Amino acid sequence: MVILMIKNIKIFNEPTLEFRYGQISENPHDGLALFGPFDADSADSPKRINYGLLGTEEGIAAFKNWVLFMTKPILPKKEVNGKEPNKRLWPLFPGFEVAFNCALSEKPAWSVELEKDTLIKASRYNDSNKRTYFVAGEFIKAISTIDKRQGDCKVIICIVPDEVWKNCRPNSVPEDSWGNRVLKKYRVAMAEGQETLNPEIDPLVYKLSTDFRRQLKARVMKYKVPIQIIRESTLEPYPDKKEKQRGLTPAQDRAWNISTTLYYKAGGKPWRLATAREGVSYIGITFKKAELSKNNKTACCAAQMFLDSGDGVVFLGEKGPWYSPEDRQFRLSKKAAKELIKGVLKNYRELDGKPLKEIFIHSRSEISEEEFEAYKEACPEGTKVIGIRIRSEYRGFRLYRPGKKPIIRGTFFKINEKSGYLWGSGFKPKLGTYDGWEVPVPLKIDIQHGEAGIEEVAKDILGLTKLNYNACKLGDSEPVTILFSNAVGEILVSNPGIKDTEWRFSYYI
Repeated sequence: MVILMIKNIKIFNEPTLEFRYGQISENPHDGLALFGPFDADSADSPKRINYGLLGTEEGIAAFKNWVLFMTKPILPKKEVNGKEPNKRLWPLFPGFEVAFNCALSEKPAWSVELEKDTLIKASRYNDSNKRTYFVAGEFIKAISTIDKRQGDCKVIICIVPDEVWKNCRPNSVPEDSWGNRVLKKYRVAMAEGQETLNPEIDPLVYKLSTDFRRQLKARVMKYKVPIQIIRESTLEPYPDKKEKQRGLTPAQDRAWNISTTLYYKAGGKPWRLATAREGVSYIGITFKKAELSKNNKTACCAAQMFLDSGDGVVFLGEKGPWYSPEDRQFRLSKKAAKELIKGVLKNYRELDGKPLKEIFIHSRSEISEEEFEAYKEACPEGTKVIGIRIRSEYRGFRLYRPGKKPIIRGTFFKINEKSGYLWGSGFKPKLGTYDGWEVPVPLKIDIQHGEAGIEEVAKDILGLTKLNYNACKLGDSEPVTILFSNAVGEILVSNPGIKDTEWRFSYYI
Protein backbone atom coordinates (compact mmCIF):
# COMPACT_ATOMS: atom_id res chain seq x y z
CA MET A 1 0.00 0.00 0.00
CA VAL A 2 1.32 3.44 -0.93
CA ILE A 3 0.46 6.23 1.54
CA LEU A 4 0.44 9.78 0.16
CA MET A 5 -0.15 13.07 1.93
CA ILE A 6 -2.50 14.91 -0.40
CA LYS A 7 -3.28 18.59 0.14
CA ASN A 8 -5.71 19.30 -2.70
CA ILE A 9 -8.70 17.87 -0.82
CA LYS A 10 -11.97 19.43 0.35
CA ILE A 11 -14.95 18.06 2.23
CA PHE A 12 -18.24 19.42 0.90
CA ASN A 13 -21.10 20.11 3.27
CA GLU A 14 -23.93 17.58 3.14
CA PRO A 15 -26.44 18.90 0.55
CA THR A 16 -29.72 20.06 2.09
CA LEU A 17 -33.28 19.14 1.14
CA GLU A 18 -36.43 21.26 1.18
CA PHE A 19 -39.63 20.07 2.84
CA ARG A 20 -43.01 21.56 3.74
CA TYR A 21 -43.13 25.25 4.71
CA GLY A 22 -39.79 25.78 2.95
CA GLN A 23 -37.99 24.06 5.84
CA ILE A 24 -34.50 22.68 5.25
CA SER A 25 -32.86 19.49 6.52
CA GLU A 26 -29.91 17.30 5.50
CA ASN A 27 -31.74 14.12 6.44
CA PRO A 28 -35.06 13.08 4.81
CA HIS A 29 -36.09 11.23 8.00
CA ASP A 30 -35.88 14.48 10.00
CA GLY A 31 -37.48 16.60 7.29
CA LEU A 32 -40.49 14.34 6.83
CA ALA A 33 -41.03 13.67 10.54
CA LEU A 34 -40.78 17.35 11.54
CA PHE A 35 -42.31 19.18 8.57
CA GLY A 36 -43.87 16.77 6.07
CA PRO A 37 -43.28 16.35 2.31
CA PHE A 38 -42.26 19.22 0.07
CA ASP A 39 -45.55 19.27 -1.86
CA ALA A 40 -47.90 18.78 1.13
CA ASP A 41 -49.77 22.04 0.47
CA SER A 42 -49.89 21.63 -3.28
CA ALA A 43 -53.25 20.96 -4.92
CA ASP A 44 -51.64 18.06 -6.80
CA SER A 45 -50.23 16.24 -3.77
CA PRO A 46 -51.92 12.95 -2.84
CA LYS A 47 -54.19 13.22 0.20
CA ARG A 48 -55.07 9.51 0.27
CA ILE A 49 -53.30 6.65 -1.48
CA ASN A 50 -55.63 4.07 -2.94
CA TYR A 51 -53.84 1.02 -4.27
CA GLY A 52 -54.43 -2.31 -5.94
CA LEU A 53 -53.00 -5.44 -4.33
CA LEU A 54 -51.83 -8.69 -5.92
CA GLY A 55 -50.33 -11.71 -4.23
CA THR A 56 -50.90 -15.12 -2.74
CA GLU A 57 -53.21 -15.53 0.24
CA GLU A 58 -50.21 -15.21 2.54
CA GLY A 59 -48.82 -12.21 0.64
CA ILE A 60 -52.08 -10.25 0.71
CA ALA A 61 -52.54 -10.93 4.43
CA ALA A 62 -48.95 -9.87 5.11
CA PHE A 63 -49.36 -6.53 3.33
CA LYS A 64 -52.68 -5.75 5.01
CA ASN A 65 -51.03 -6.35 8.38
CA TRP A 66 -48.06 -4.21 7.29
CA VAL A 67 -50.35 -1.27 6.41
CA LEU A 68 -51.86 -1.41 9.90
CA PHE A 69 -48.34 -1.64 11.29
CA MET A 70 -47.32 1.54 9.42
CA THR A 71 -50.27 3.61 10.65
CA LYS A 72 -48.66 3.75 14.11
CA PRO A 73 -45.21 4.80 15.31
CA ILE A 74 -42.53 2.13 14.95
CA LEU A 75 -39.86 2.52 17.60
CA PRO A 76 -36.32 1.17 17.33
CA LYS A 77 -35.83 -2.03 19.30
CA LYS A 78 -33.83 -1.44 22.45
CA GLU A 79 -31.36 -4.14 21.61
CA VAL A 80 -30.36 -5.95 18.41
CA ASN A 81 -28.14 -9.03 18.74
CA GLY A 82 -27.07 -7.82 22.16
CA LYS A 83 -26.08 -4.36 20.89
CA GLU A 84 -27.69 -0.95 21.16
CA PRO A 85 -28.94 -0.03 17.64
CA ASN A 86 -27.85 3.17 15.87
CA LYS A 87 -30.97 5.29 16.23
CA ARG A 88 -29.59 8.00 13.96
CA LEU A 89 -29.12 5.52 11.10
CA TRP A 90 -32.47 3.82 11.75
CA PRO A 91 -34.68 6.41 13.48
CA LEU A 92 -38.24 5.83 14.61
CA PHE A 93 -41.01 5.87 12.01
CA PRO A 94 -43.75 8.24 13.25
CA GLY A 95 -46.57 6.66 11.25
CA PHE A 96 -47.49 7.13 7.59
CA GLU A 97 -49.98 9.97 7.95
CA VAL A 98 -47.75 11.92 10.36
CA ALA A 99 -44.74 11.72 8.04
CA PHE A 100 -46.50 12.32 4.72
CA ASN A 101 -49.62 14.35 5.58
CA CYS A 102 -51.49 11.73 3.59
CA ALA A 103 -53.66 8.74 4.42
CA LEU A 104 -52.78 5.23 3.29
CA SER A 105 -55.98 3.26 2.78
CA GLU A 106 -56.17 0.34 5.18
CA LYS A 107 -58.06 -1.67 2.58
CA PRO A 108 -56.98 -1.89 -1.08
CA ALA A 109 -59.18 -0.43 -3.79
CA TRP A 110 -59.14 -3.97 -5.17
CA SER A 111 -57.16 -7.13 -4.60
CA VAL A 112 -56.62 -10.34 -6.54
CA GLU A 113 -55.42 -13.54 -4.91
CA LEU A 114 -52.98 -15.58 -6.99
CA GLU A 115 -52.52 -19.33 -6.64
CA LYS A 116 -49.24 -19.99 -4.88
CA ASP A 117 -48.87 -23.46 -6.41
CA THR A 118 -49.32 -22.01 -9.92
CA LEU A 119 -46.62 -19.40 -9.32
CA ILE A 120 -44.21 -21.95 -7.83
CA LYS A 121 -44.77 -24.35 -10.73
CA ALA A 122 -44.24 -21.61 -13.33
CA SER A 123 -41.05 -20.49 -11.56
CA ARG A 124 -39.53 -23.97 -11.96
CA TYR A 125 -39.40 -24.23 -15.76
CA ASN A 126 -35.96 -25.34 -16.92
CA ASP A 127 -35.98 -22.45 -19.44
CA SER A 128 -35.21 -19.12 -17.69
CA ASN A 129 -37.13 -17.14 -20.34
CA LYS A 130 -40.25 -19.23 -19.79
CA ARG A 131 -39.92 -19.08 -16.01
CA THR A 132 -40.03 -15.31 -15.90
CA TYR A 133 -42.54 -14.92 -18.72
CA PHE A 134 -45.17 -17.21 -17.20
CA VAL A 135 -44.76 -15.95 -13.63
CA ALA A 136 -45.06 -12.33 -14.79
CA GLY A 137 -48.00 -13.45 -16.91
CA GLU A 138 -49.96 -14.49 -13.82
CA PHE A 139 -49.65 -10.96 -12.42
CA ILE A 140 -50.42 -9.38 -15.81
CA LYS A 141 -53.52 -11.53 -16.20
CA ALA A 142 -54.88 -10.31 -12.87
CA ILE A 143 -54.09 -6.67 -13.62
CA SER A 144 -55.71 -6.85 -17.06
CA THR A 145 -59.01 -8.07 -15.63
CA ILE A 146 -59.06 -5.38 -12.96
CA ASP A 147 -57.97 -2.53 -15.23
CA LYS A 148 -61.39 -2.32 -16.87
CA ARG A 149 -63.17 -1.56 -13.60
CA GLN A 150 -60.52 0.01 -11.36
CA GLY A 151 -61.31 3.25 -9.64
CA ASP A 152 -58.90 5.88 -8.44
CA CYS A 153 -55.94 3.52 -8.07
CA LYS A 154 -52.61 5.35 -7.71
CA VAL A 155 -50.25 2.39 -7.53
CA ILE A 156 -50.39 -1.40 -7.85
CA ILE A 157 -48.58 -3.44 -5.18
CA CYS A 158 -47.34 -6.89 -6.17
CA ILE A 159 -46.35 -9.21 -3.32
CA VAL A 160 -44.07 -12.02 -4.52
CA PRO A 161 -43.23 -15.27 -2.68
CA ASP A 162 -39.52 -15.48 -1.92
CA GLU A 163 -38.99 -18.73 -3.85
CA VAL A 164 -40.60 -17.25 -6.96
CA TRP A 165 -38.47 -14.12 -6.63
CA LYS A 166 -35.28 -16.17 -6.38
CA ASN A 167 -36.14 -18.49 -9.27
CA CYS A 168 -36.91 -15.60 -11.61
CA ARG A 169 -33.66 -13.71 -11.26
CA PRO A 170 -30.81 -14.06 -13.80
CA ASN A 171 -28.23 -16.64 -12.71
CA SER A 172 -29.92 -17.14 -9.34
CA VAL A 173 -30.47 -20.85 -10.03
CA PRO A 174 -28.65 -23.28 -12.39
CA GLU A 175 -30.31 -23.67 -15.78
CA ASP A 176 -30.59 -27.45 -15.32
CA SER A 177 -32.26 -27.36 -11.90
CA TRP A 178 -35.56 -28.73 -13.18
CA GLY A 179 -34.64 -30.77 -16.25
CA ASN A 180 -32.33 -30.56 -19.23
CA ARG A 181 -30.75 -27.17 -19.76
CA VAL A 182 -32.12 -25.12 -22.65
CA LEU A 183 -29.17 -24.19 -24.84
CA LYS A 184 -28.45 -20.48 -25.19
CA LYS A 185 -28.06 -20.81 -28.98
CA TYR A 186 -31.69 -21.98 -29.16
CA ARG A 187 -32.86 -19.05 -27.04
CA VAL A 188 -30.79 -16.63 -29.17
CA ALA A 189 -32.34 -18.06 -32.35
CA MET A 190 -35.83 -17.57 -30.96
CA ALA A 191 -35.00 -14.02 -29.89
CA GLU A 192 -33.73 -13.29 -33.41
CA GLY A 193 -37.11 -14.35 -34.84
CA GLN A 194 -36.60 -17.98 -35.86
CA GLU A 195 -39.94 -19.58 -36.59
CA THR A 196 -41.09 -22.68 -34.75
CA LEU A 197 -43.60 -25.41 -35.50
CA ASN A 198 -44.78 -25.35 -31.88
CA PRO A 199 -47.80 -23.01 -31.77
CA GLU A 200 -47.64 -22.87 -27.96
CA ILE A 201 -44.38 -20.92 -27.99
CA ASP A 202 -44.95 -17.19 -28.12
CA PRO A 203 -41.94 -15.50 -29.80
CA LEU A 204 -42.30 -12.68 -27.26
CA VAL A 205 -41.03 -15.07 -24.55
CA TYR A 206 -37.48 -14.69 -25.89
CA LYS A 207 -37.67 -10.95 -26.52
CA LEU A 208 -38.09 -10.09 -22.85
CA SER A 209 -35.78 -9.95 -19.85
CA THR A 210 -35.23 -13.05 -17.71
CA ASP A 211 -35.42 -10.85 -14.62
CA PHE A 212 -38.93 -10.89 -13.12
CA ARG A 213 -38.82 -7.33 -11.81
CA ARG A 214 -37.59 -5.84 -15.10
CA GLN A 215 -40.08 -7.76 -17.20
CA LEU A 216 -43.13 -7.15 -15.02
CA LYS A 217 -42.50 -3.39 -14.84
CA ALA A 218 -42.13 -3.25 -18.61
CA ARG A 219 -45.27 -5.28 -19.38
CA VAL A 220 -47.45 -3.38 -16.88
CA MET A 221 -46.70 0.07 -18.33
CA LYS A 222 -49.56 -0.13 -20.81
CA TYR A 223 -52.01 0.00 -17.90
CA LYS A 224 -50.68 3.47 -16.92
CA VAL A 225 -50.31 2.74 -13.20
CA PRO A 226 -46.91 2.45 -11.47
CA ILE A 227 -46.23 -0.76 -9.57
CA GLN A 228 -44.33 -1.58 -6.40
CA ILE A 229 -42.87 -5.10 -6.13
CA ILE A 230 -42.28 -6.41 -2.60
CA ARG A 231 -41.01 -9.78 -1.45
CA GLU A 232 -43.19 -11.49 1.15
CA SER A 233 -40.34 -11.73 3.66
CA THR A 234 -39.90 -7.94 3.59
CA LEU A 235 -43.29 -7.60 5.29
CA GLU A 236 -42.35 -9.57 8.40
CA PRO A 237 -41.92 -6.84 11.06
CA TYR A 238 -39.68 -8.85 13.35
CA PRO A 239 -38.32 -11.98 11.61
CA ASP A 240 -37.66 -15.04 13.73
CA LYS A 241 -33.89 -15.24 13.94
CA LYS A 242 -34.08 -18.97 14.66
CA GLU A 243 -35.04 -19.54 11.05
CA LYS A 244 -32.80 -18.90 8.08
CA GLN A 245 -33.77 -15.40 7.03
CA ARG A 246 -32.43 -12.99 4.45
CA GLY A 247 -30.70 -9.96 5.87
CA LEU A 248 -33.27 -7.24 6.55
CA THR A 249 -32.88 -3.80 8.02
CA PRO A 250 -35.01 -2.93 11.10
CA ALA A 251 -38.77 -2.63 10.70
CA GLN A 252 -38.79 1.17 10.99
CA ASP A 253 -36.25 1.46 8.16
CA ARG A 254 -38.34 -0.73 5.86
CA ALA A 255 -41.42 1.34 6.77
CA TRP A 256 -39.60 4.56 5.80
CA ASN A 257 -38.47 3.08 2.47
CA ILE A 258 -41.81 1.55 1.46
CA SER A 259 -43.72 4.68 2.49
CA THR A 260 -41.45 7.04 0.57
CA THR A 261 -41.69 5.12 -2.69
CA LEU A 262 -45.47 4.67 -2.37
CA TYR A 263 -45.93 8.40 -1.83
CA TYR A 264 -43.72 9.21 -4.83
CA LYS A 265 -45.39 6.66 -7.13
CA ALA A 266 -48.81 7.99 -6.11
CA GLY A 267 -47.77 11.36 -7.54
CA GLY A 268 -46.22 13.00 -4.49
CA LYS A 269 -42.89 14.76 -4.11
CA PRO A 270 -41.31 13.85 -0.74
CA TRP A 271 -38.51 16.43 -0.98
CA ARG A 272 -36.48 18.50 -3.42
CA LEU A 273 -32.90 19.72 -3.45
CA ALA A 274 -32.65 23.02 -1.61
CA THR A 275 -29.60 23.85 -3.73
CA ALA A 276 -31.33 23.19 -7.07
CA ARG A 277 -30.80 25.94 -9.64
CA GLU A 278 -33.74 26.98 -11.78
CA GLY A 279 -33.38 26.13 -15.44
CA VAL A 280 -30.70 23.47 -14.85
CA SER A 281 -31.34 19.83 -15.75
CA TYR A 282 -29.31 16.63 -15.72
CA ILE A 283 -29.56 13.87 -18.31
CA GLY A 284 -28.22 10.38 -17.66
CA ILE A 285 -27.36 8.32 -20.74
CA THR A 286 -28.03 4.58 -20.46
CA PHE A 287 -26.70 1.70 -22.54
CA LYS A 288 -27.57 -1.97 -22.29
CA LYS A 289 -26.29 -4.87 -24.36
CA ALA A 290 -28.95 -7.16 -25.80
CA GLU A 291 -29.38 -10.24 -23.56
CA LEU A 292 -29.91 -12.67 -26.44
CA SER A 293 -28.23 -11.61 -29.67
CA LYS A 294 -25.84 -13.14 -32.21
CA ASN A 295 -24.05 -9.80 -32.51
CA ASN A 296 -22.19 -8.91 -29.32
CA LYS A 297 -22.08 -5.27 -30.45
CA THR A 298 -25.87 -4.88 -30.38
CA ALA A 299 -27.12 -2.57 -27.66
CA CYS A 300 -29.96 -0.18 -26.91
CA CYS A 301 -29.81 3.27 -25.41
CA ALA A 302 -32.08 5.37 -23.25
CA ALA A 303 -31.95 8.71 -21.47
CA GLN A 304 -33.39 9.82 -18.14
CA MET A 305 -33.69 13.52 -17.39
CA PHE A 306 -33.92 15.07 -13.91
CA LEU A 307 -35.10 18.63 -13.33
CA ASP A 308 -34.48 21.21 -10.64
CA SER A 309 -37.94 20.31 -9.30
CA GLY A 310 -36.92 16.69 -8.70
CA ASP A 311 -39.18 15.29 -11.44
CA GLY A 312 -37.79 12.80 -13.92
CA VAL A 313 -38.63 11.74 -17.49
CA VAL A 314 -37.38 8.85 -19.62
CA PHE A 315 -36.96 8.18 -23.36
CA LEU A 316 -35.95 5.00 -25.18
CA GLY A 317 -33.49 5.48 -28.04
CA GLU A 318 -32.50 3.34 -30.99
CA LYS A 319 -31.09 -0.18 -31.02
CA GLY A 320 -27.83 -0.58 -32.92
CA PRO A 321 -24.16 -1.64 -32.92
CA TRP A 322 -23.27 0.78 -30.15
CA TYR A 323 -20.94 -1.49 -28.12
CA SER A 324 -17.24 -1.86 -28.91
CA PRO A 325 -15.78 -5.12 -27.47
CA GLU A 326 -12.26 -3.79 -28.08
CA ASP A 327 -12.37 -0.94 -25.55
CA ARG A 328 -15.65 -1.89 -23.84
CA GLN A 329 -17.24 1.48 -24.58
CA PHE A 330 -20.66 2.43 -25.92
CA ARG A 331 -20.81 5.00 -28.72
CA LEU A 332 -23.83 6.26 -30.62
CA SER A 333 -23.98 7.42 -34.20
CA LYS A 334 -24.60 11.15 -34.59
CA LYS A 335 -28.16 10.54 -35.76
CA ALA A 336 -28.99 8.20 -32.85
CA ALA A 337 -27.42 10.58 -30.31
CA LYS A 338 -29.40 13.53 -31.63
CA GLU A 339 -32.69 11.63 -31.66
CA LEU A 340 -32.08 10.41 -28.10
CA ILE A 341 -31.74 13.90 -26.65
CA LYS A 342 -34.55 15.29 -28.81
CA GLY A 343 -36.82 12.55 -27.51
CA VAL A 344 -36.16 13.13 -23.83
CA LEU A 345 -36.50 16.91 -24.28
CA LYS A 346 -39.86 16.39 -25.98
CA ASN A 347 -41.03 14.43 -22.92
CA TYR A 348 -39.69 17.21 -20.71
CA ARG A 349 -41.77 19.82 -22.52
CA GLU A 350 -44.89 17.73 -21.89
CA LEU A 351 -44.07 17.61 -18.18
CA ASP A 352 -42.77 21.09 -17.48
CA GLY A 353 -41.79 23.10 -20.53
CA LYS A 354 -39.82 25.85 -18.76
CA PRO A 355 -36.79 27.24 -20.63
CA LEU A 356 -33.49 25.53 -19.87
CA LYS A 357 -30.28 27.42 -19.20
CA GLU A 358 -27.89 24.53 -18.65
CA ILE A 359 -27.96 20.81 -19.42
CA PHE A 360 -25.43 18.46 -17.84
CA ILE A 361 -25.12 15.12 -19.62
CA HIS A 362 -23.87 12.25 -17.44
CA SER A 363 -22.59 8.95 -18.84
CA ARG A 364 -20.63 5.97 -17.55
CA SER A 365 -19.04 5.62 -21.01
CA GLU A 366 -16.82 8.12 -22.75
CA ILE A 367 -18.68 10.78 -24.74
CA SER A 368 -17.19 11.15 -28.21
CA GLU A 369 -16.87 14.46 -30.05
CA GLU A 370 -19.47 13.29 -32.58
CA GLU A 371 -21.94 12.35 -29.84
CA PHE A 372 -21.46 15.65 -28.01
CA GLU A 373 -21.98 17.68 -31.18
CA ALA A 374 -25.21 15.77 -31.75
CA TYR A 375 -26.31 16.41 -28.15
CA LYS A 376 -25.70 20.15 -28.56
CA GLU A 377 -27.61 20.27 -31.83
CA ALA A 378 -30.60 18.61 -30.18
CA CYS A 379 -30.69 21.11 -27.29
CA PRO A 380 -32.46 24.49 -27.50
CA GLU A 381 -30.38 27.31 -28.94
CA GLY A 382 -28.58 29.30 -26.28
CA THR A 383 -28.54 26.41 -23.78
CA LYS A 384 -25.19 25.62 -22.23
CA VAL A 385 -24.36 21.91 -22.59
CA ILE A 386 -21.68 20.04 -20.62
CA GLY A 387 -20.71 16.39 -21.15
CA ILE A 388 -19.45 14.53 -18.07
CA ARG A 389 -18.22 10.98 -17.60
CA ILE A 390 -18.94 9.51 -14.14
CA ARG A 391 -17.80 6.06 -13.12
CA SER A 392 -17.12 4.24 -9.86
CA GLU A 393 -13.43 3.42 -9.39
CA TYR A 394 -13.85 -0.10 -8.03
CA ARG A 395 -10.26 -1.10 -8.80
CA GLY A 396 -8.60 2.27 -8.67
CA PHE A 397 -7.84 5.15 -6.36
CA ARG A 398 -8.55 5.01 -2.58
CA LEU A 399 -8.12 7.45 0.27
CA TYR A 400 -7.77 6.62 3.97
CA ARG A 401 -7.72 8.79 7.06
CA PRO A 402 -6.04 8.16 10.42
CA GLY A 403 -7.87 5.93 12.86
CA LYS A 404 -10.50 3.25 12.28
CA LYS A 405 -13.18 5.36 10.61
CA PRO A 406 -13.30 5.55 6.78
CA ILE A 407 -13.10 8.68 4.67
CA ILE A 408 -15.98 11.17 5.12
CA ARG A 409 -18.83 11.29 2.60
CA GLY A 410 -18.50 14.42 0.48
CA THR A 411 -14.70 14.29 0.31
CA PHE A 412 -13.43 15.69 -2.99
CA PHE A 413 -9.93 15.35 -4.41
CA LYS A 414 -9.32 17.75 -7.29
CA ILE A 415 -6.90 16.44 -9.92
CA ASN A 416 -7.14 19.42 -12.26
CA GLU A 417 -9.76 21.82 -13.65
CA LYS A 418 -11.49 19.00 -15.55
CA SER A 419 -11.14 15.95 -13.29
CA GLY A 420 -11.53 14.84 -9.70
CA TYR A 421 -12.59 12.10 -7.29
CA LEU A 422 -15.77 12.42 -5.22
CA TRP A 423 -16.81 10.12 -2.37
CA GLY A 424 -20.60 9.66 -2.24
CA SER A 425 -20.07 6.83 0.23
CA GLY A 426 -18.13 7.05 3.45
CA PHE A 427 -18.50 8.02 7.10
CA LYS A 428 -21.61 10.16 7.64
CA PRO A 429 -21.19 12.52 10.61
CA LYS A 430 -24.93 13.18 10.71
CA LEU A 431 -25.51 9.45 11.33
CA GLY A 432 -22.35 8.80 13.32
CA THR A 433 -21.49 5.77 11.22
CA TYR A 434 -20.47 4.37 7.84
CA ASP A 435 -23.35 2.33 6.46
CA GLY A 436 -21.28 0.31 3.98
CA TRP A 437 -19.33 -2.94 3.90
CA GLU A 438 -16.13 -2.14 2.00
CA VAL A 439 -13.55 0.60 1.74
CA PRO A 440 -15.51 3.57 0.27
CA VAL A 441 -15.25 3.68 -3.52
CA PRO A 442 -14.88 7.12 -5.15
CA LEU A 443 -16.57 8.43 -8.26
CA LYS A 444 -14.14 9.51 -10.98
CA ILE A 445 -15.55 12.68 -12.57
CA ASP A 446 -14.26 13.92 -15.93
CA ILE A 447 -15.63 17.00 -17.71
CA GLN A 448 -15.06 15.78 -21.26
CA HIS A 449 -16.91 18.52 -23.17
CA GLY A 450 -18.09 22.05 -22.45
CA GLU A 451 -17.08 24.55 -19.82
CA ALA A 452 -17.84 24.20 -16.12
CA GLY A 453 -15.97 24.34 -12.83
CA ILE A 454 -15.04 20.89 -11.55
CA GLU A 455 -15.97 21.75 -7.95
CA GLU A 456 -19.41 23.03 -8.94
CA VAL A 457 -19.96 19.88 -11.03
CA ALA A 458 -18.89 17.67 -8.09
CA LYS A 459 -21.23 19.50 -5.68
CA ASP A 460 -24.13 19.03 -8.12
CA ILE A 461 -23.34 15.32 -8.38
CA LEU A 462 -23.26 14.99 -4.58
CA GLY A 463 -26.66 16.68 -4.44
CA LEU A 464 -28.05 14.24 -6.99
CA THR A 465 -27.17 11.35 -4.66
CA LYS A 466 -30.11 12.50 -2.51
CA LEU A 467 -32.88 12.18 -5.12
CA ASN A 468 -33.51 8.45 -4.74
CA TYR A 469 -37.23 8.32 -3.93
CA ASN A 470 -37.11 4.53 -3.90
CA ALA A 471 -35.67 4.72 -0.39
CA CYS A 472 -35.44 7.14 2.50
CA LYS A 473 -31.76 7.68 3.25
CA LEU A 474 -29.23 10.44 3.74
CA GLY A 475 -27.60 9.83 0.36
CA ASP A 476 -26.46 7.17 -2.12
CA SER A 477 -22.96 6.48 -3.37
CA GLU A 478 -23.89 7.54 -6.94
CA PRO A 479 -26.03 10.37 -8.39
CA VAL A 480 -29.54 9.48 -9.50
CA THR A 481 -28.53 10.01 -13.15
CA ILE A 482 -26.05 7.12 -12.89
CA LEU A 483 -27.58 5.05 -10.08
CA PHE A 484 -30.84 4.54 -11.96
CA SER A 485 -29.34 4.29 -15.43
CA ASN A 486 -29.23 0.53 -14.86
CA ALA A 487 -32.85 0.49 -13.67
CA VAL A 488 -34.02 2.27 -16.81
CA GLY A 489 -31.80 0.14 -19.03
CA GLU A 490 -32.91 -3.09 -17.42
CA ILE A 491 -36.58 -2.30 -17.92
CA LEU A 492 -36.65 -0.51 -21.27
CA VAL A 493 -33.64 -1.89 -23.06
CA SER A 494 -33.87 -5.48 -21.81
CA ASN A 495 -37.45 -5.77 -23.05
CA PRO A 496 -37.36 -4.78 -26.73
CA GLY A 497 -40.60 -6.66 -27.35
CA ILE A 498 -42.55 -4.09 -25.32
CA LYS A 499 -44.01 -1.22 -27.34
CA ASP A 500 -46.18 0.59 -24.76
CA THR A 501 -43.77 2.50 -22.54
CA GLU A 502 -44.09 5.39 -20.09
CA TRP A 503 -41.94 8.52 -19.88
CA ARG A 504 -42.47 9.20 -16.18
CA PHE A 505 -39.56 8.06 -14.02
CA SER A 506 -41.80 6.69 -11.25
CA TYR A 507 -42.57 3.68 -13.48
CA TYR A 508 -38.94 2.53 -13.42
CA ILE A 509 -37.93 2.41 -9.74
